[in-house]
Amino acid sequence: MKIRWKMVFIALPLIVAPLLVTGFISSLAARNGITRVATGFLRFKMDDLLNYANSQWNLLVENKLAGNEEFLEATRNAVVSFARSLIRGESELIFAVDRLGALAMATGELSLSAEEARNLDRLREKGFSGWVQLRAGGVERVAQTASFEPFGWYLLVTEQRATFYRITSQIFWQTGLILSVSLVVAVVLLMFFSFYLTNPLLLIATAMRQIISTGDLSQRVEVLYKDETGELGHSFNLMVAELDKAYQEIKGYALKAAIAHHKEQKIRNIFQKYVPKTVIDQIFSNPESMLTGQERILALLFSDVRGFTTITESMLPHEVVESLNAYFGAMVEIIIKRKGIVDKYIGDAIMAFFGAPVRYRDEALQAVLSAFEMLEALQGFNEWQLRRKRPAFKIGIGINYGVVTVGNIGSERKMDYTVIGDMVNVASRLEGLTKVYKEELIVSESVVKYLEGRFPCRLIDRVVVKGKTSGIGIYVPRRELSAEQREAWELHGKAVKLYYSRGFAAAAEAFQGVLRILPQDRVAAMFLERSRSFQKTPPPAGWTGAEVMTEK
Repeated sequence: MKIRWKMVFIALPLIVAPLLVTGFISSLAARNGITRVATGFLRFKMDDLLNYANSQWNLLVENKLAGNEEFLEATRNAVVSFARSLIRGESELIFAVDRLGALAMATGELSLSAEEARNLDRLREKGFSGWVQLRAGGVERVAQTASFEPFGWYLLVTEQRATFYRITSQIFWQTGLILSVSLVVAVVLLMFFSFYLTNPLLLIATAMRQIISTGDLSQRVEVLYKDETGELGHSFNLMVAELDKAYQEIKGYALKAAIAHHKEQKIRNIFQKYVPKTVIDQIFSNPESMLTGQERILALLFSDVRGFTTITESMLPHEVVESLNAYFGAMVEIIIKRKGIVDKYIGDAIMAFFGAPVRYRDEALQAVLSAFEMLEALQGFNEWQLRRKRPAFKIGIGINYGVVTVGNIGSERKMDYTVIGDMVNVASRLEGLTKVYKEELIVSESVVKYLEGRFPCRLIDRVVVKGKTSGIGIYVPRRELSAEQREAWELHGKAVKLYYSRGFAAAAEAFQGVLRILPQDRVAAMFLERSRSFQKTPPPAGWTGAEVMTEK
């Protein structure tokens, strides 16, 4: 017999089981339906009783007999009689309590306990009307409740809970019994057929466990059936025979791989202290590229501690080392978090780059965010310094963005994964310009292109840095500006355009406006002085406005 026919016998119980589940769900739906009908029936009786009571009361009112106790009592008796006519079974009961919580009427014998009376009184006080489950006369009941204000009655049309749910309970238990029997039958059939089908697989699994536990590849399985499971057993025997042949070779390869992995891990552990993990990964994945350089577009960041020599004069040598380690620790953590690589420490300066060996397409933005966070972290570091009675650090940061050569540079004895090129020198010069312009952070115009719309940036000059012949725009970015700063920076932008278009008189007036908003603004004062000077002595033809820097 083919395995497909065996699968048919397995599938039969699986088909029956969903049918039983469907029957169970249907029984639940029937139970809910019967419950809704029975609930509606009690509500219907309550509506009839209220309609009758209202009609009798309206007769009293129309005949102006509502105040006559004799006629009022007769009307109450008529309502009670009508309530009795609504009773259809011994388990049904209609009763009412008055405003004092006492039993006002009942269609049968009923004695309320104190607790039952309090519960009914709470329902009456809340003005509750509708379906409720309660205890009355020591019997659990379901009820439809409503108030009839003319008599001051709180009416309840009730049925014993056991009687009310009797039919639905029978449906539930009958369905459960059918489901249980079906489940037992399905399990028995499934166990029988699964054993019949999986016996060959069990033999294969047993053989595999013995091979794994003993390493004995001479194990074979008995082929029971001439079907797909038989073919599987035969294939298993062939596979084990081939594995037995290859086992010795595999052991040799495994030993070599383990030795190589151990060596590689030792190399990684040693050099990760000096070279970023991404660089090590790149070297191991492509060793041939170790000595080759690549041209890449990177963001370069230089930072330097202002007046570090003077700072160290007031500290002991071990304090200098401790402070530098704490400072570098905070700064480097930020750079690495922003996907940057610390290239080297130059005394108290840090050189870092973003975008190699892995490029993320937002290197300029990440470099500027690193600078912002470094300046923020510097405040916490300085608090740490002051608690130790040590001088605070002030730093300057320069950032440039452009094409550089990146790779492993050096000799066979000593190599560094580093960057070289004109853009690196410019970044270093920008860091130096922070001293000239008294700014903490200066970026080049190539960086500003990637910050537009993210952070406000202000052109503070066009300069020809030492070692260059052409001028570049230098900018100061900020995370955010105050209202006064925003107004001043907008006016400054207009003034700078006038200045570089040789409109020196209008530019001077605009820069004066900036100083009225920010009286201590050094950049506006510098441009104002230049504008006034050029008003008296205009610059020569071909003037670009770039200031030549003679110092690094």
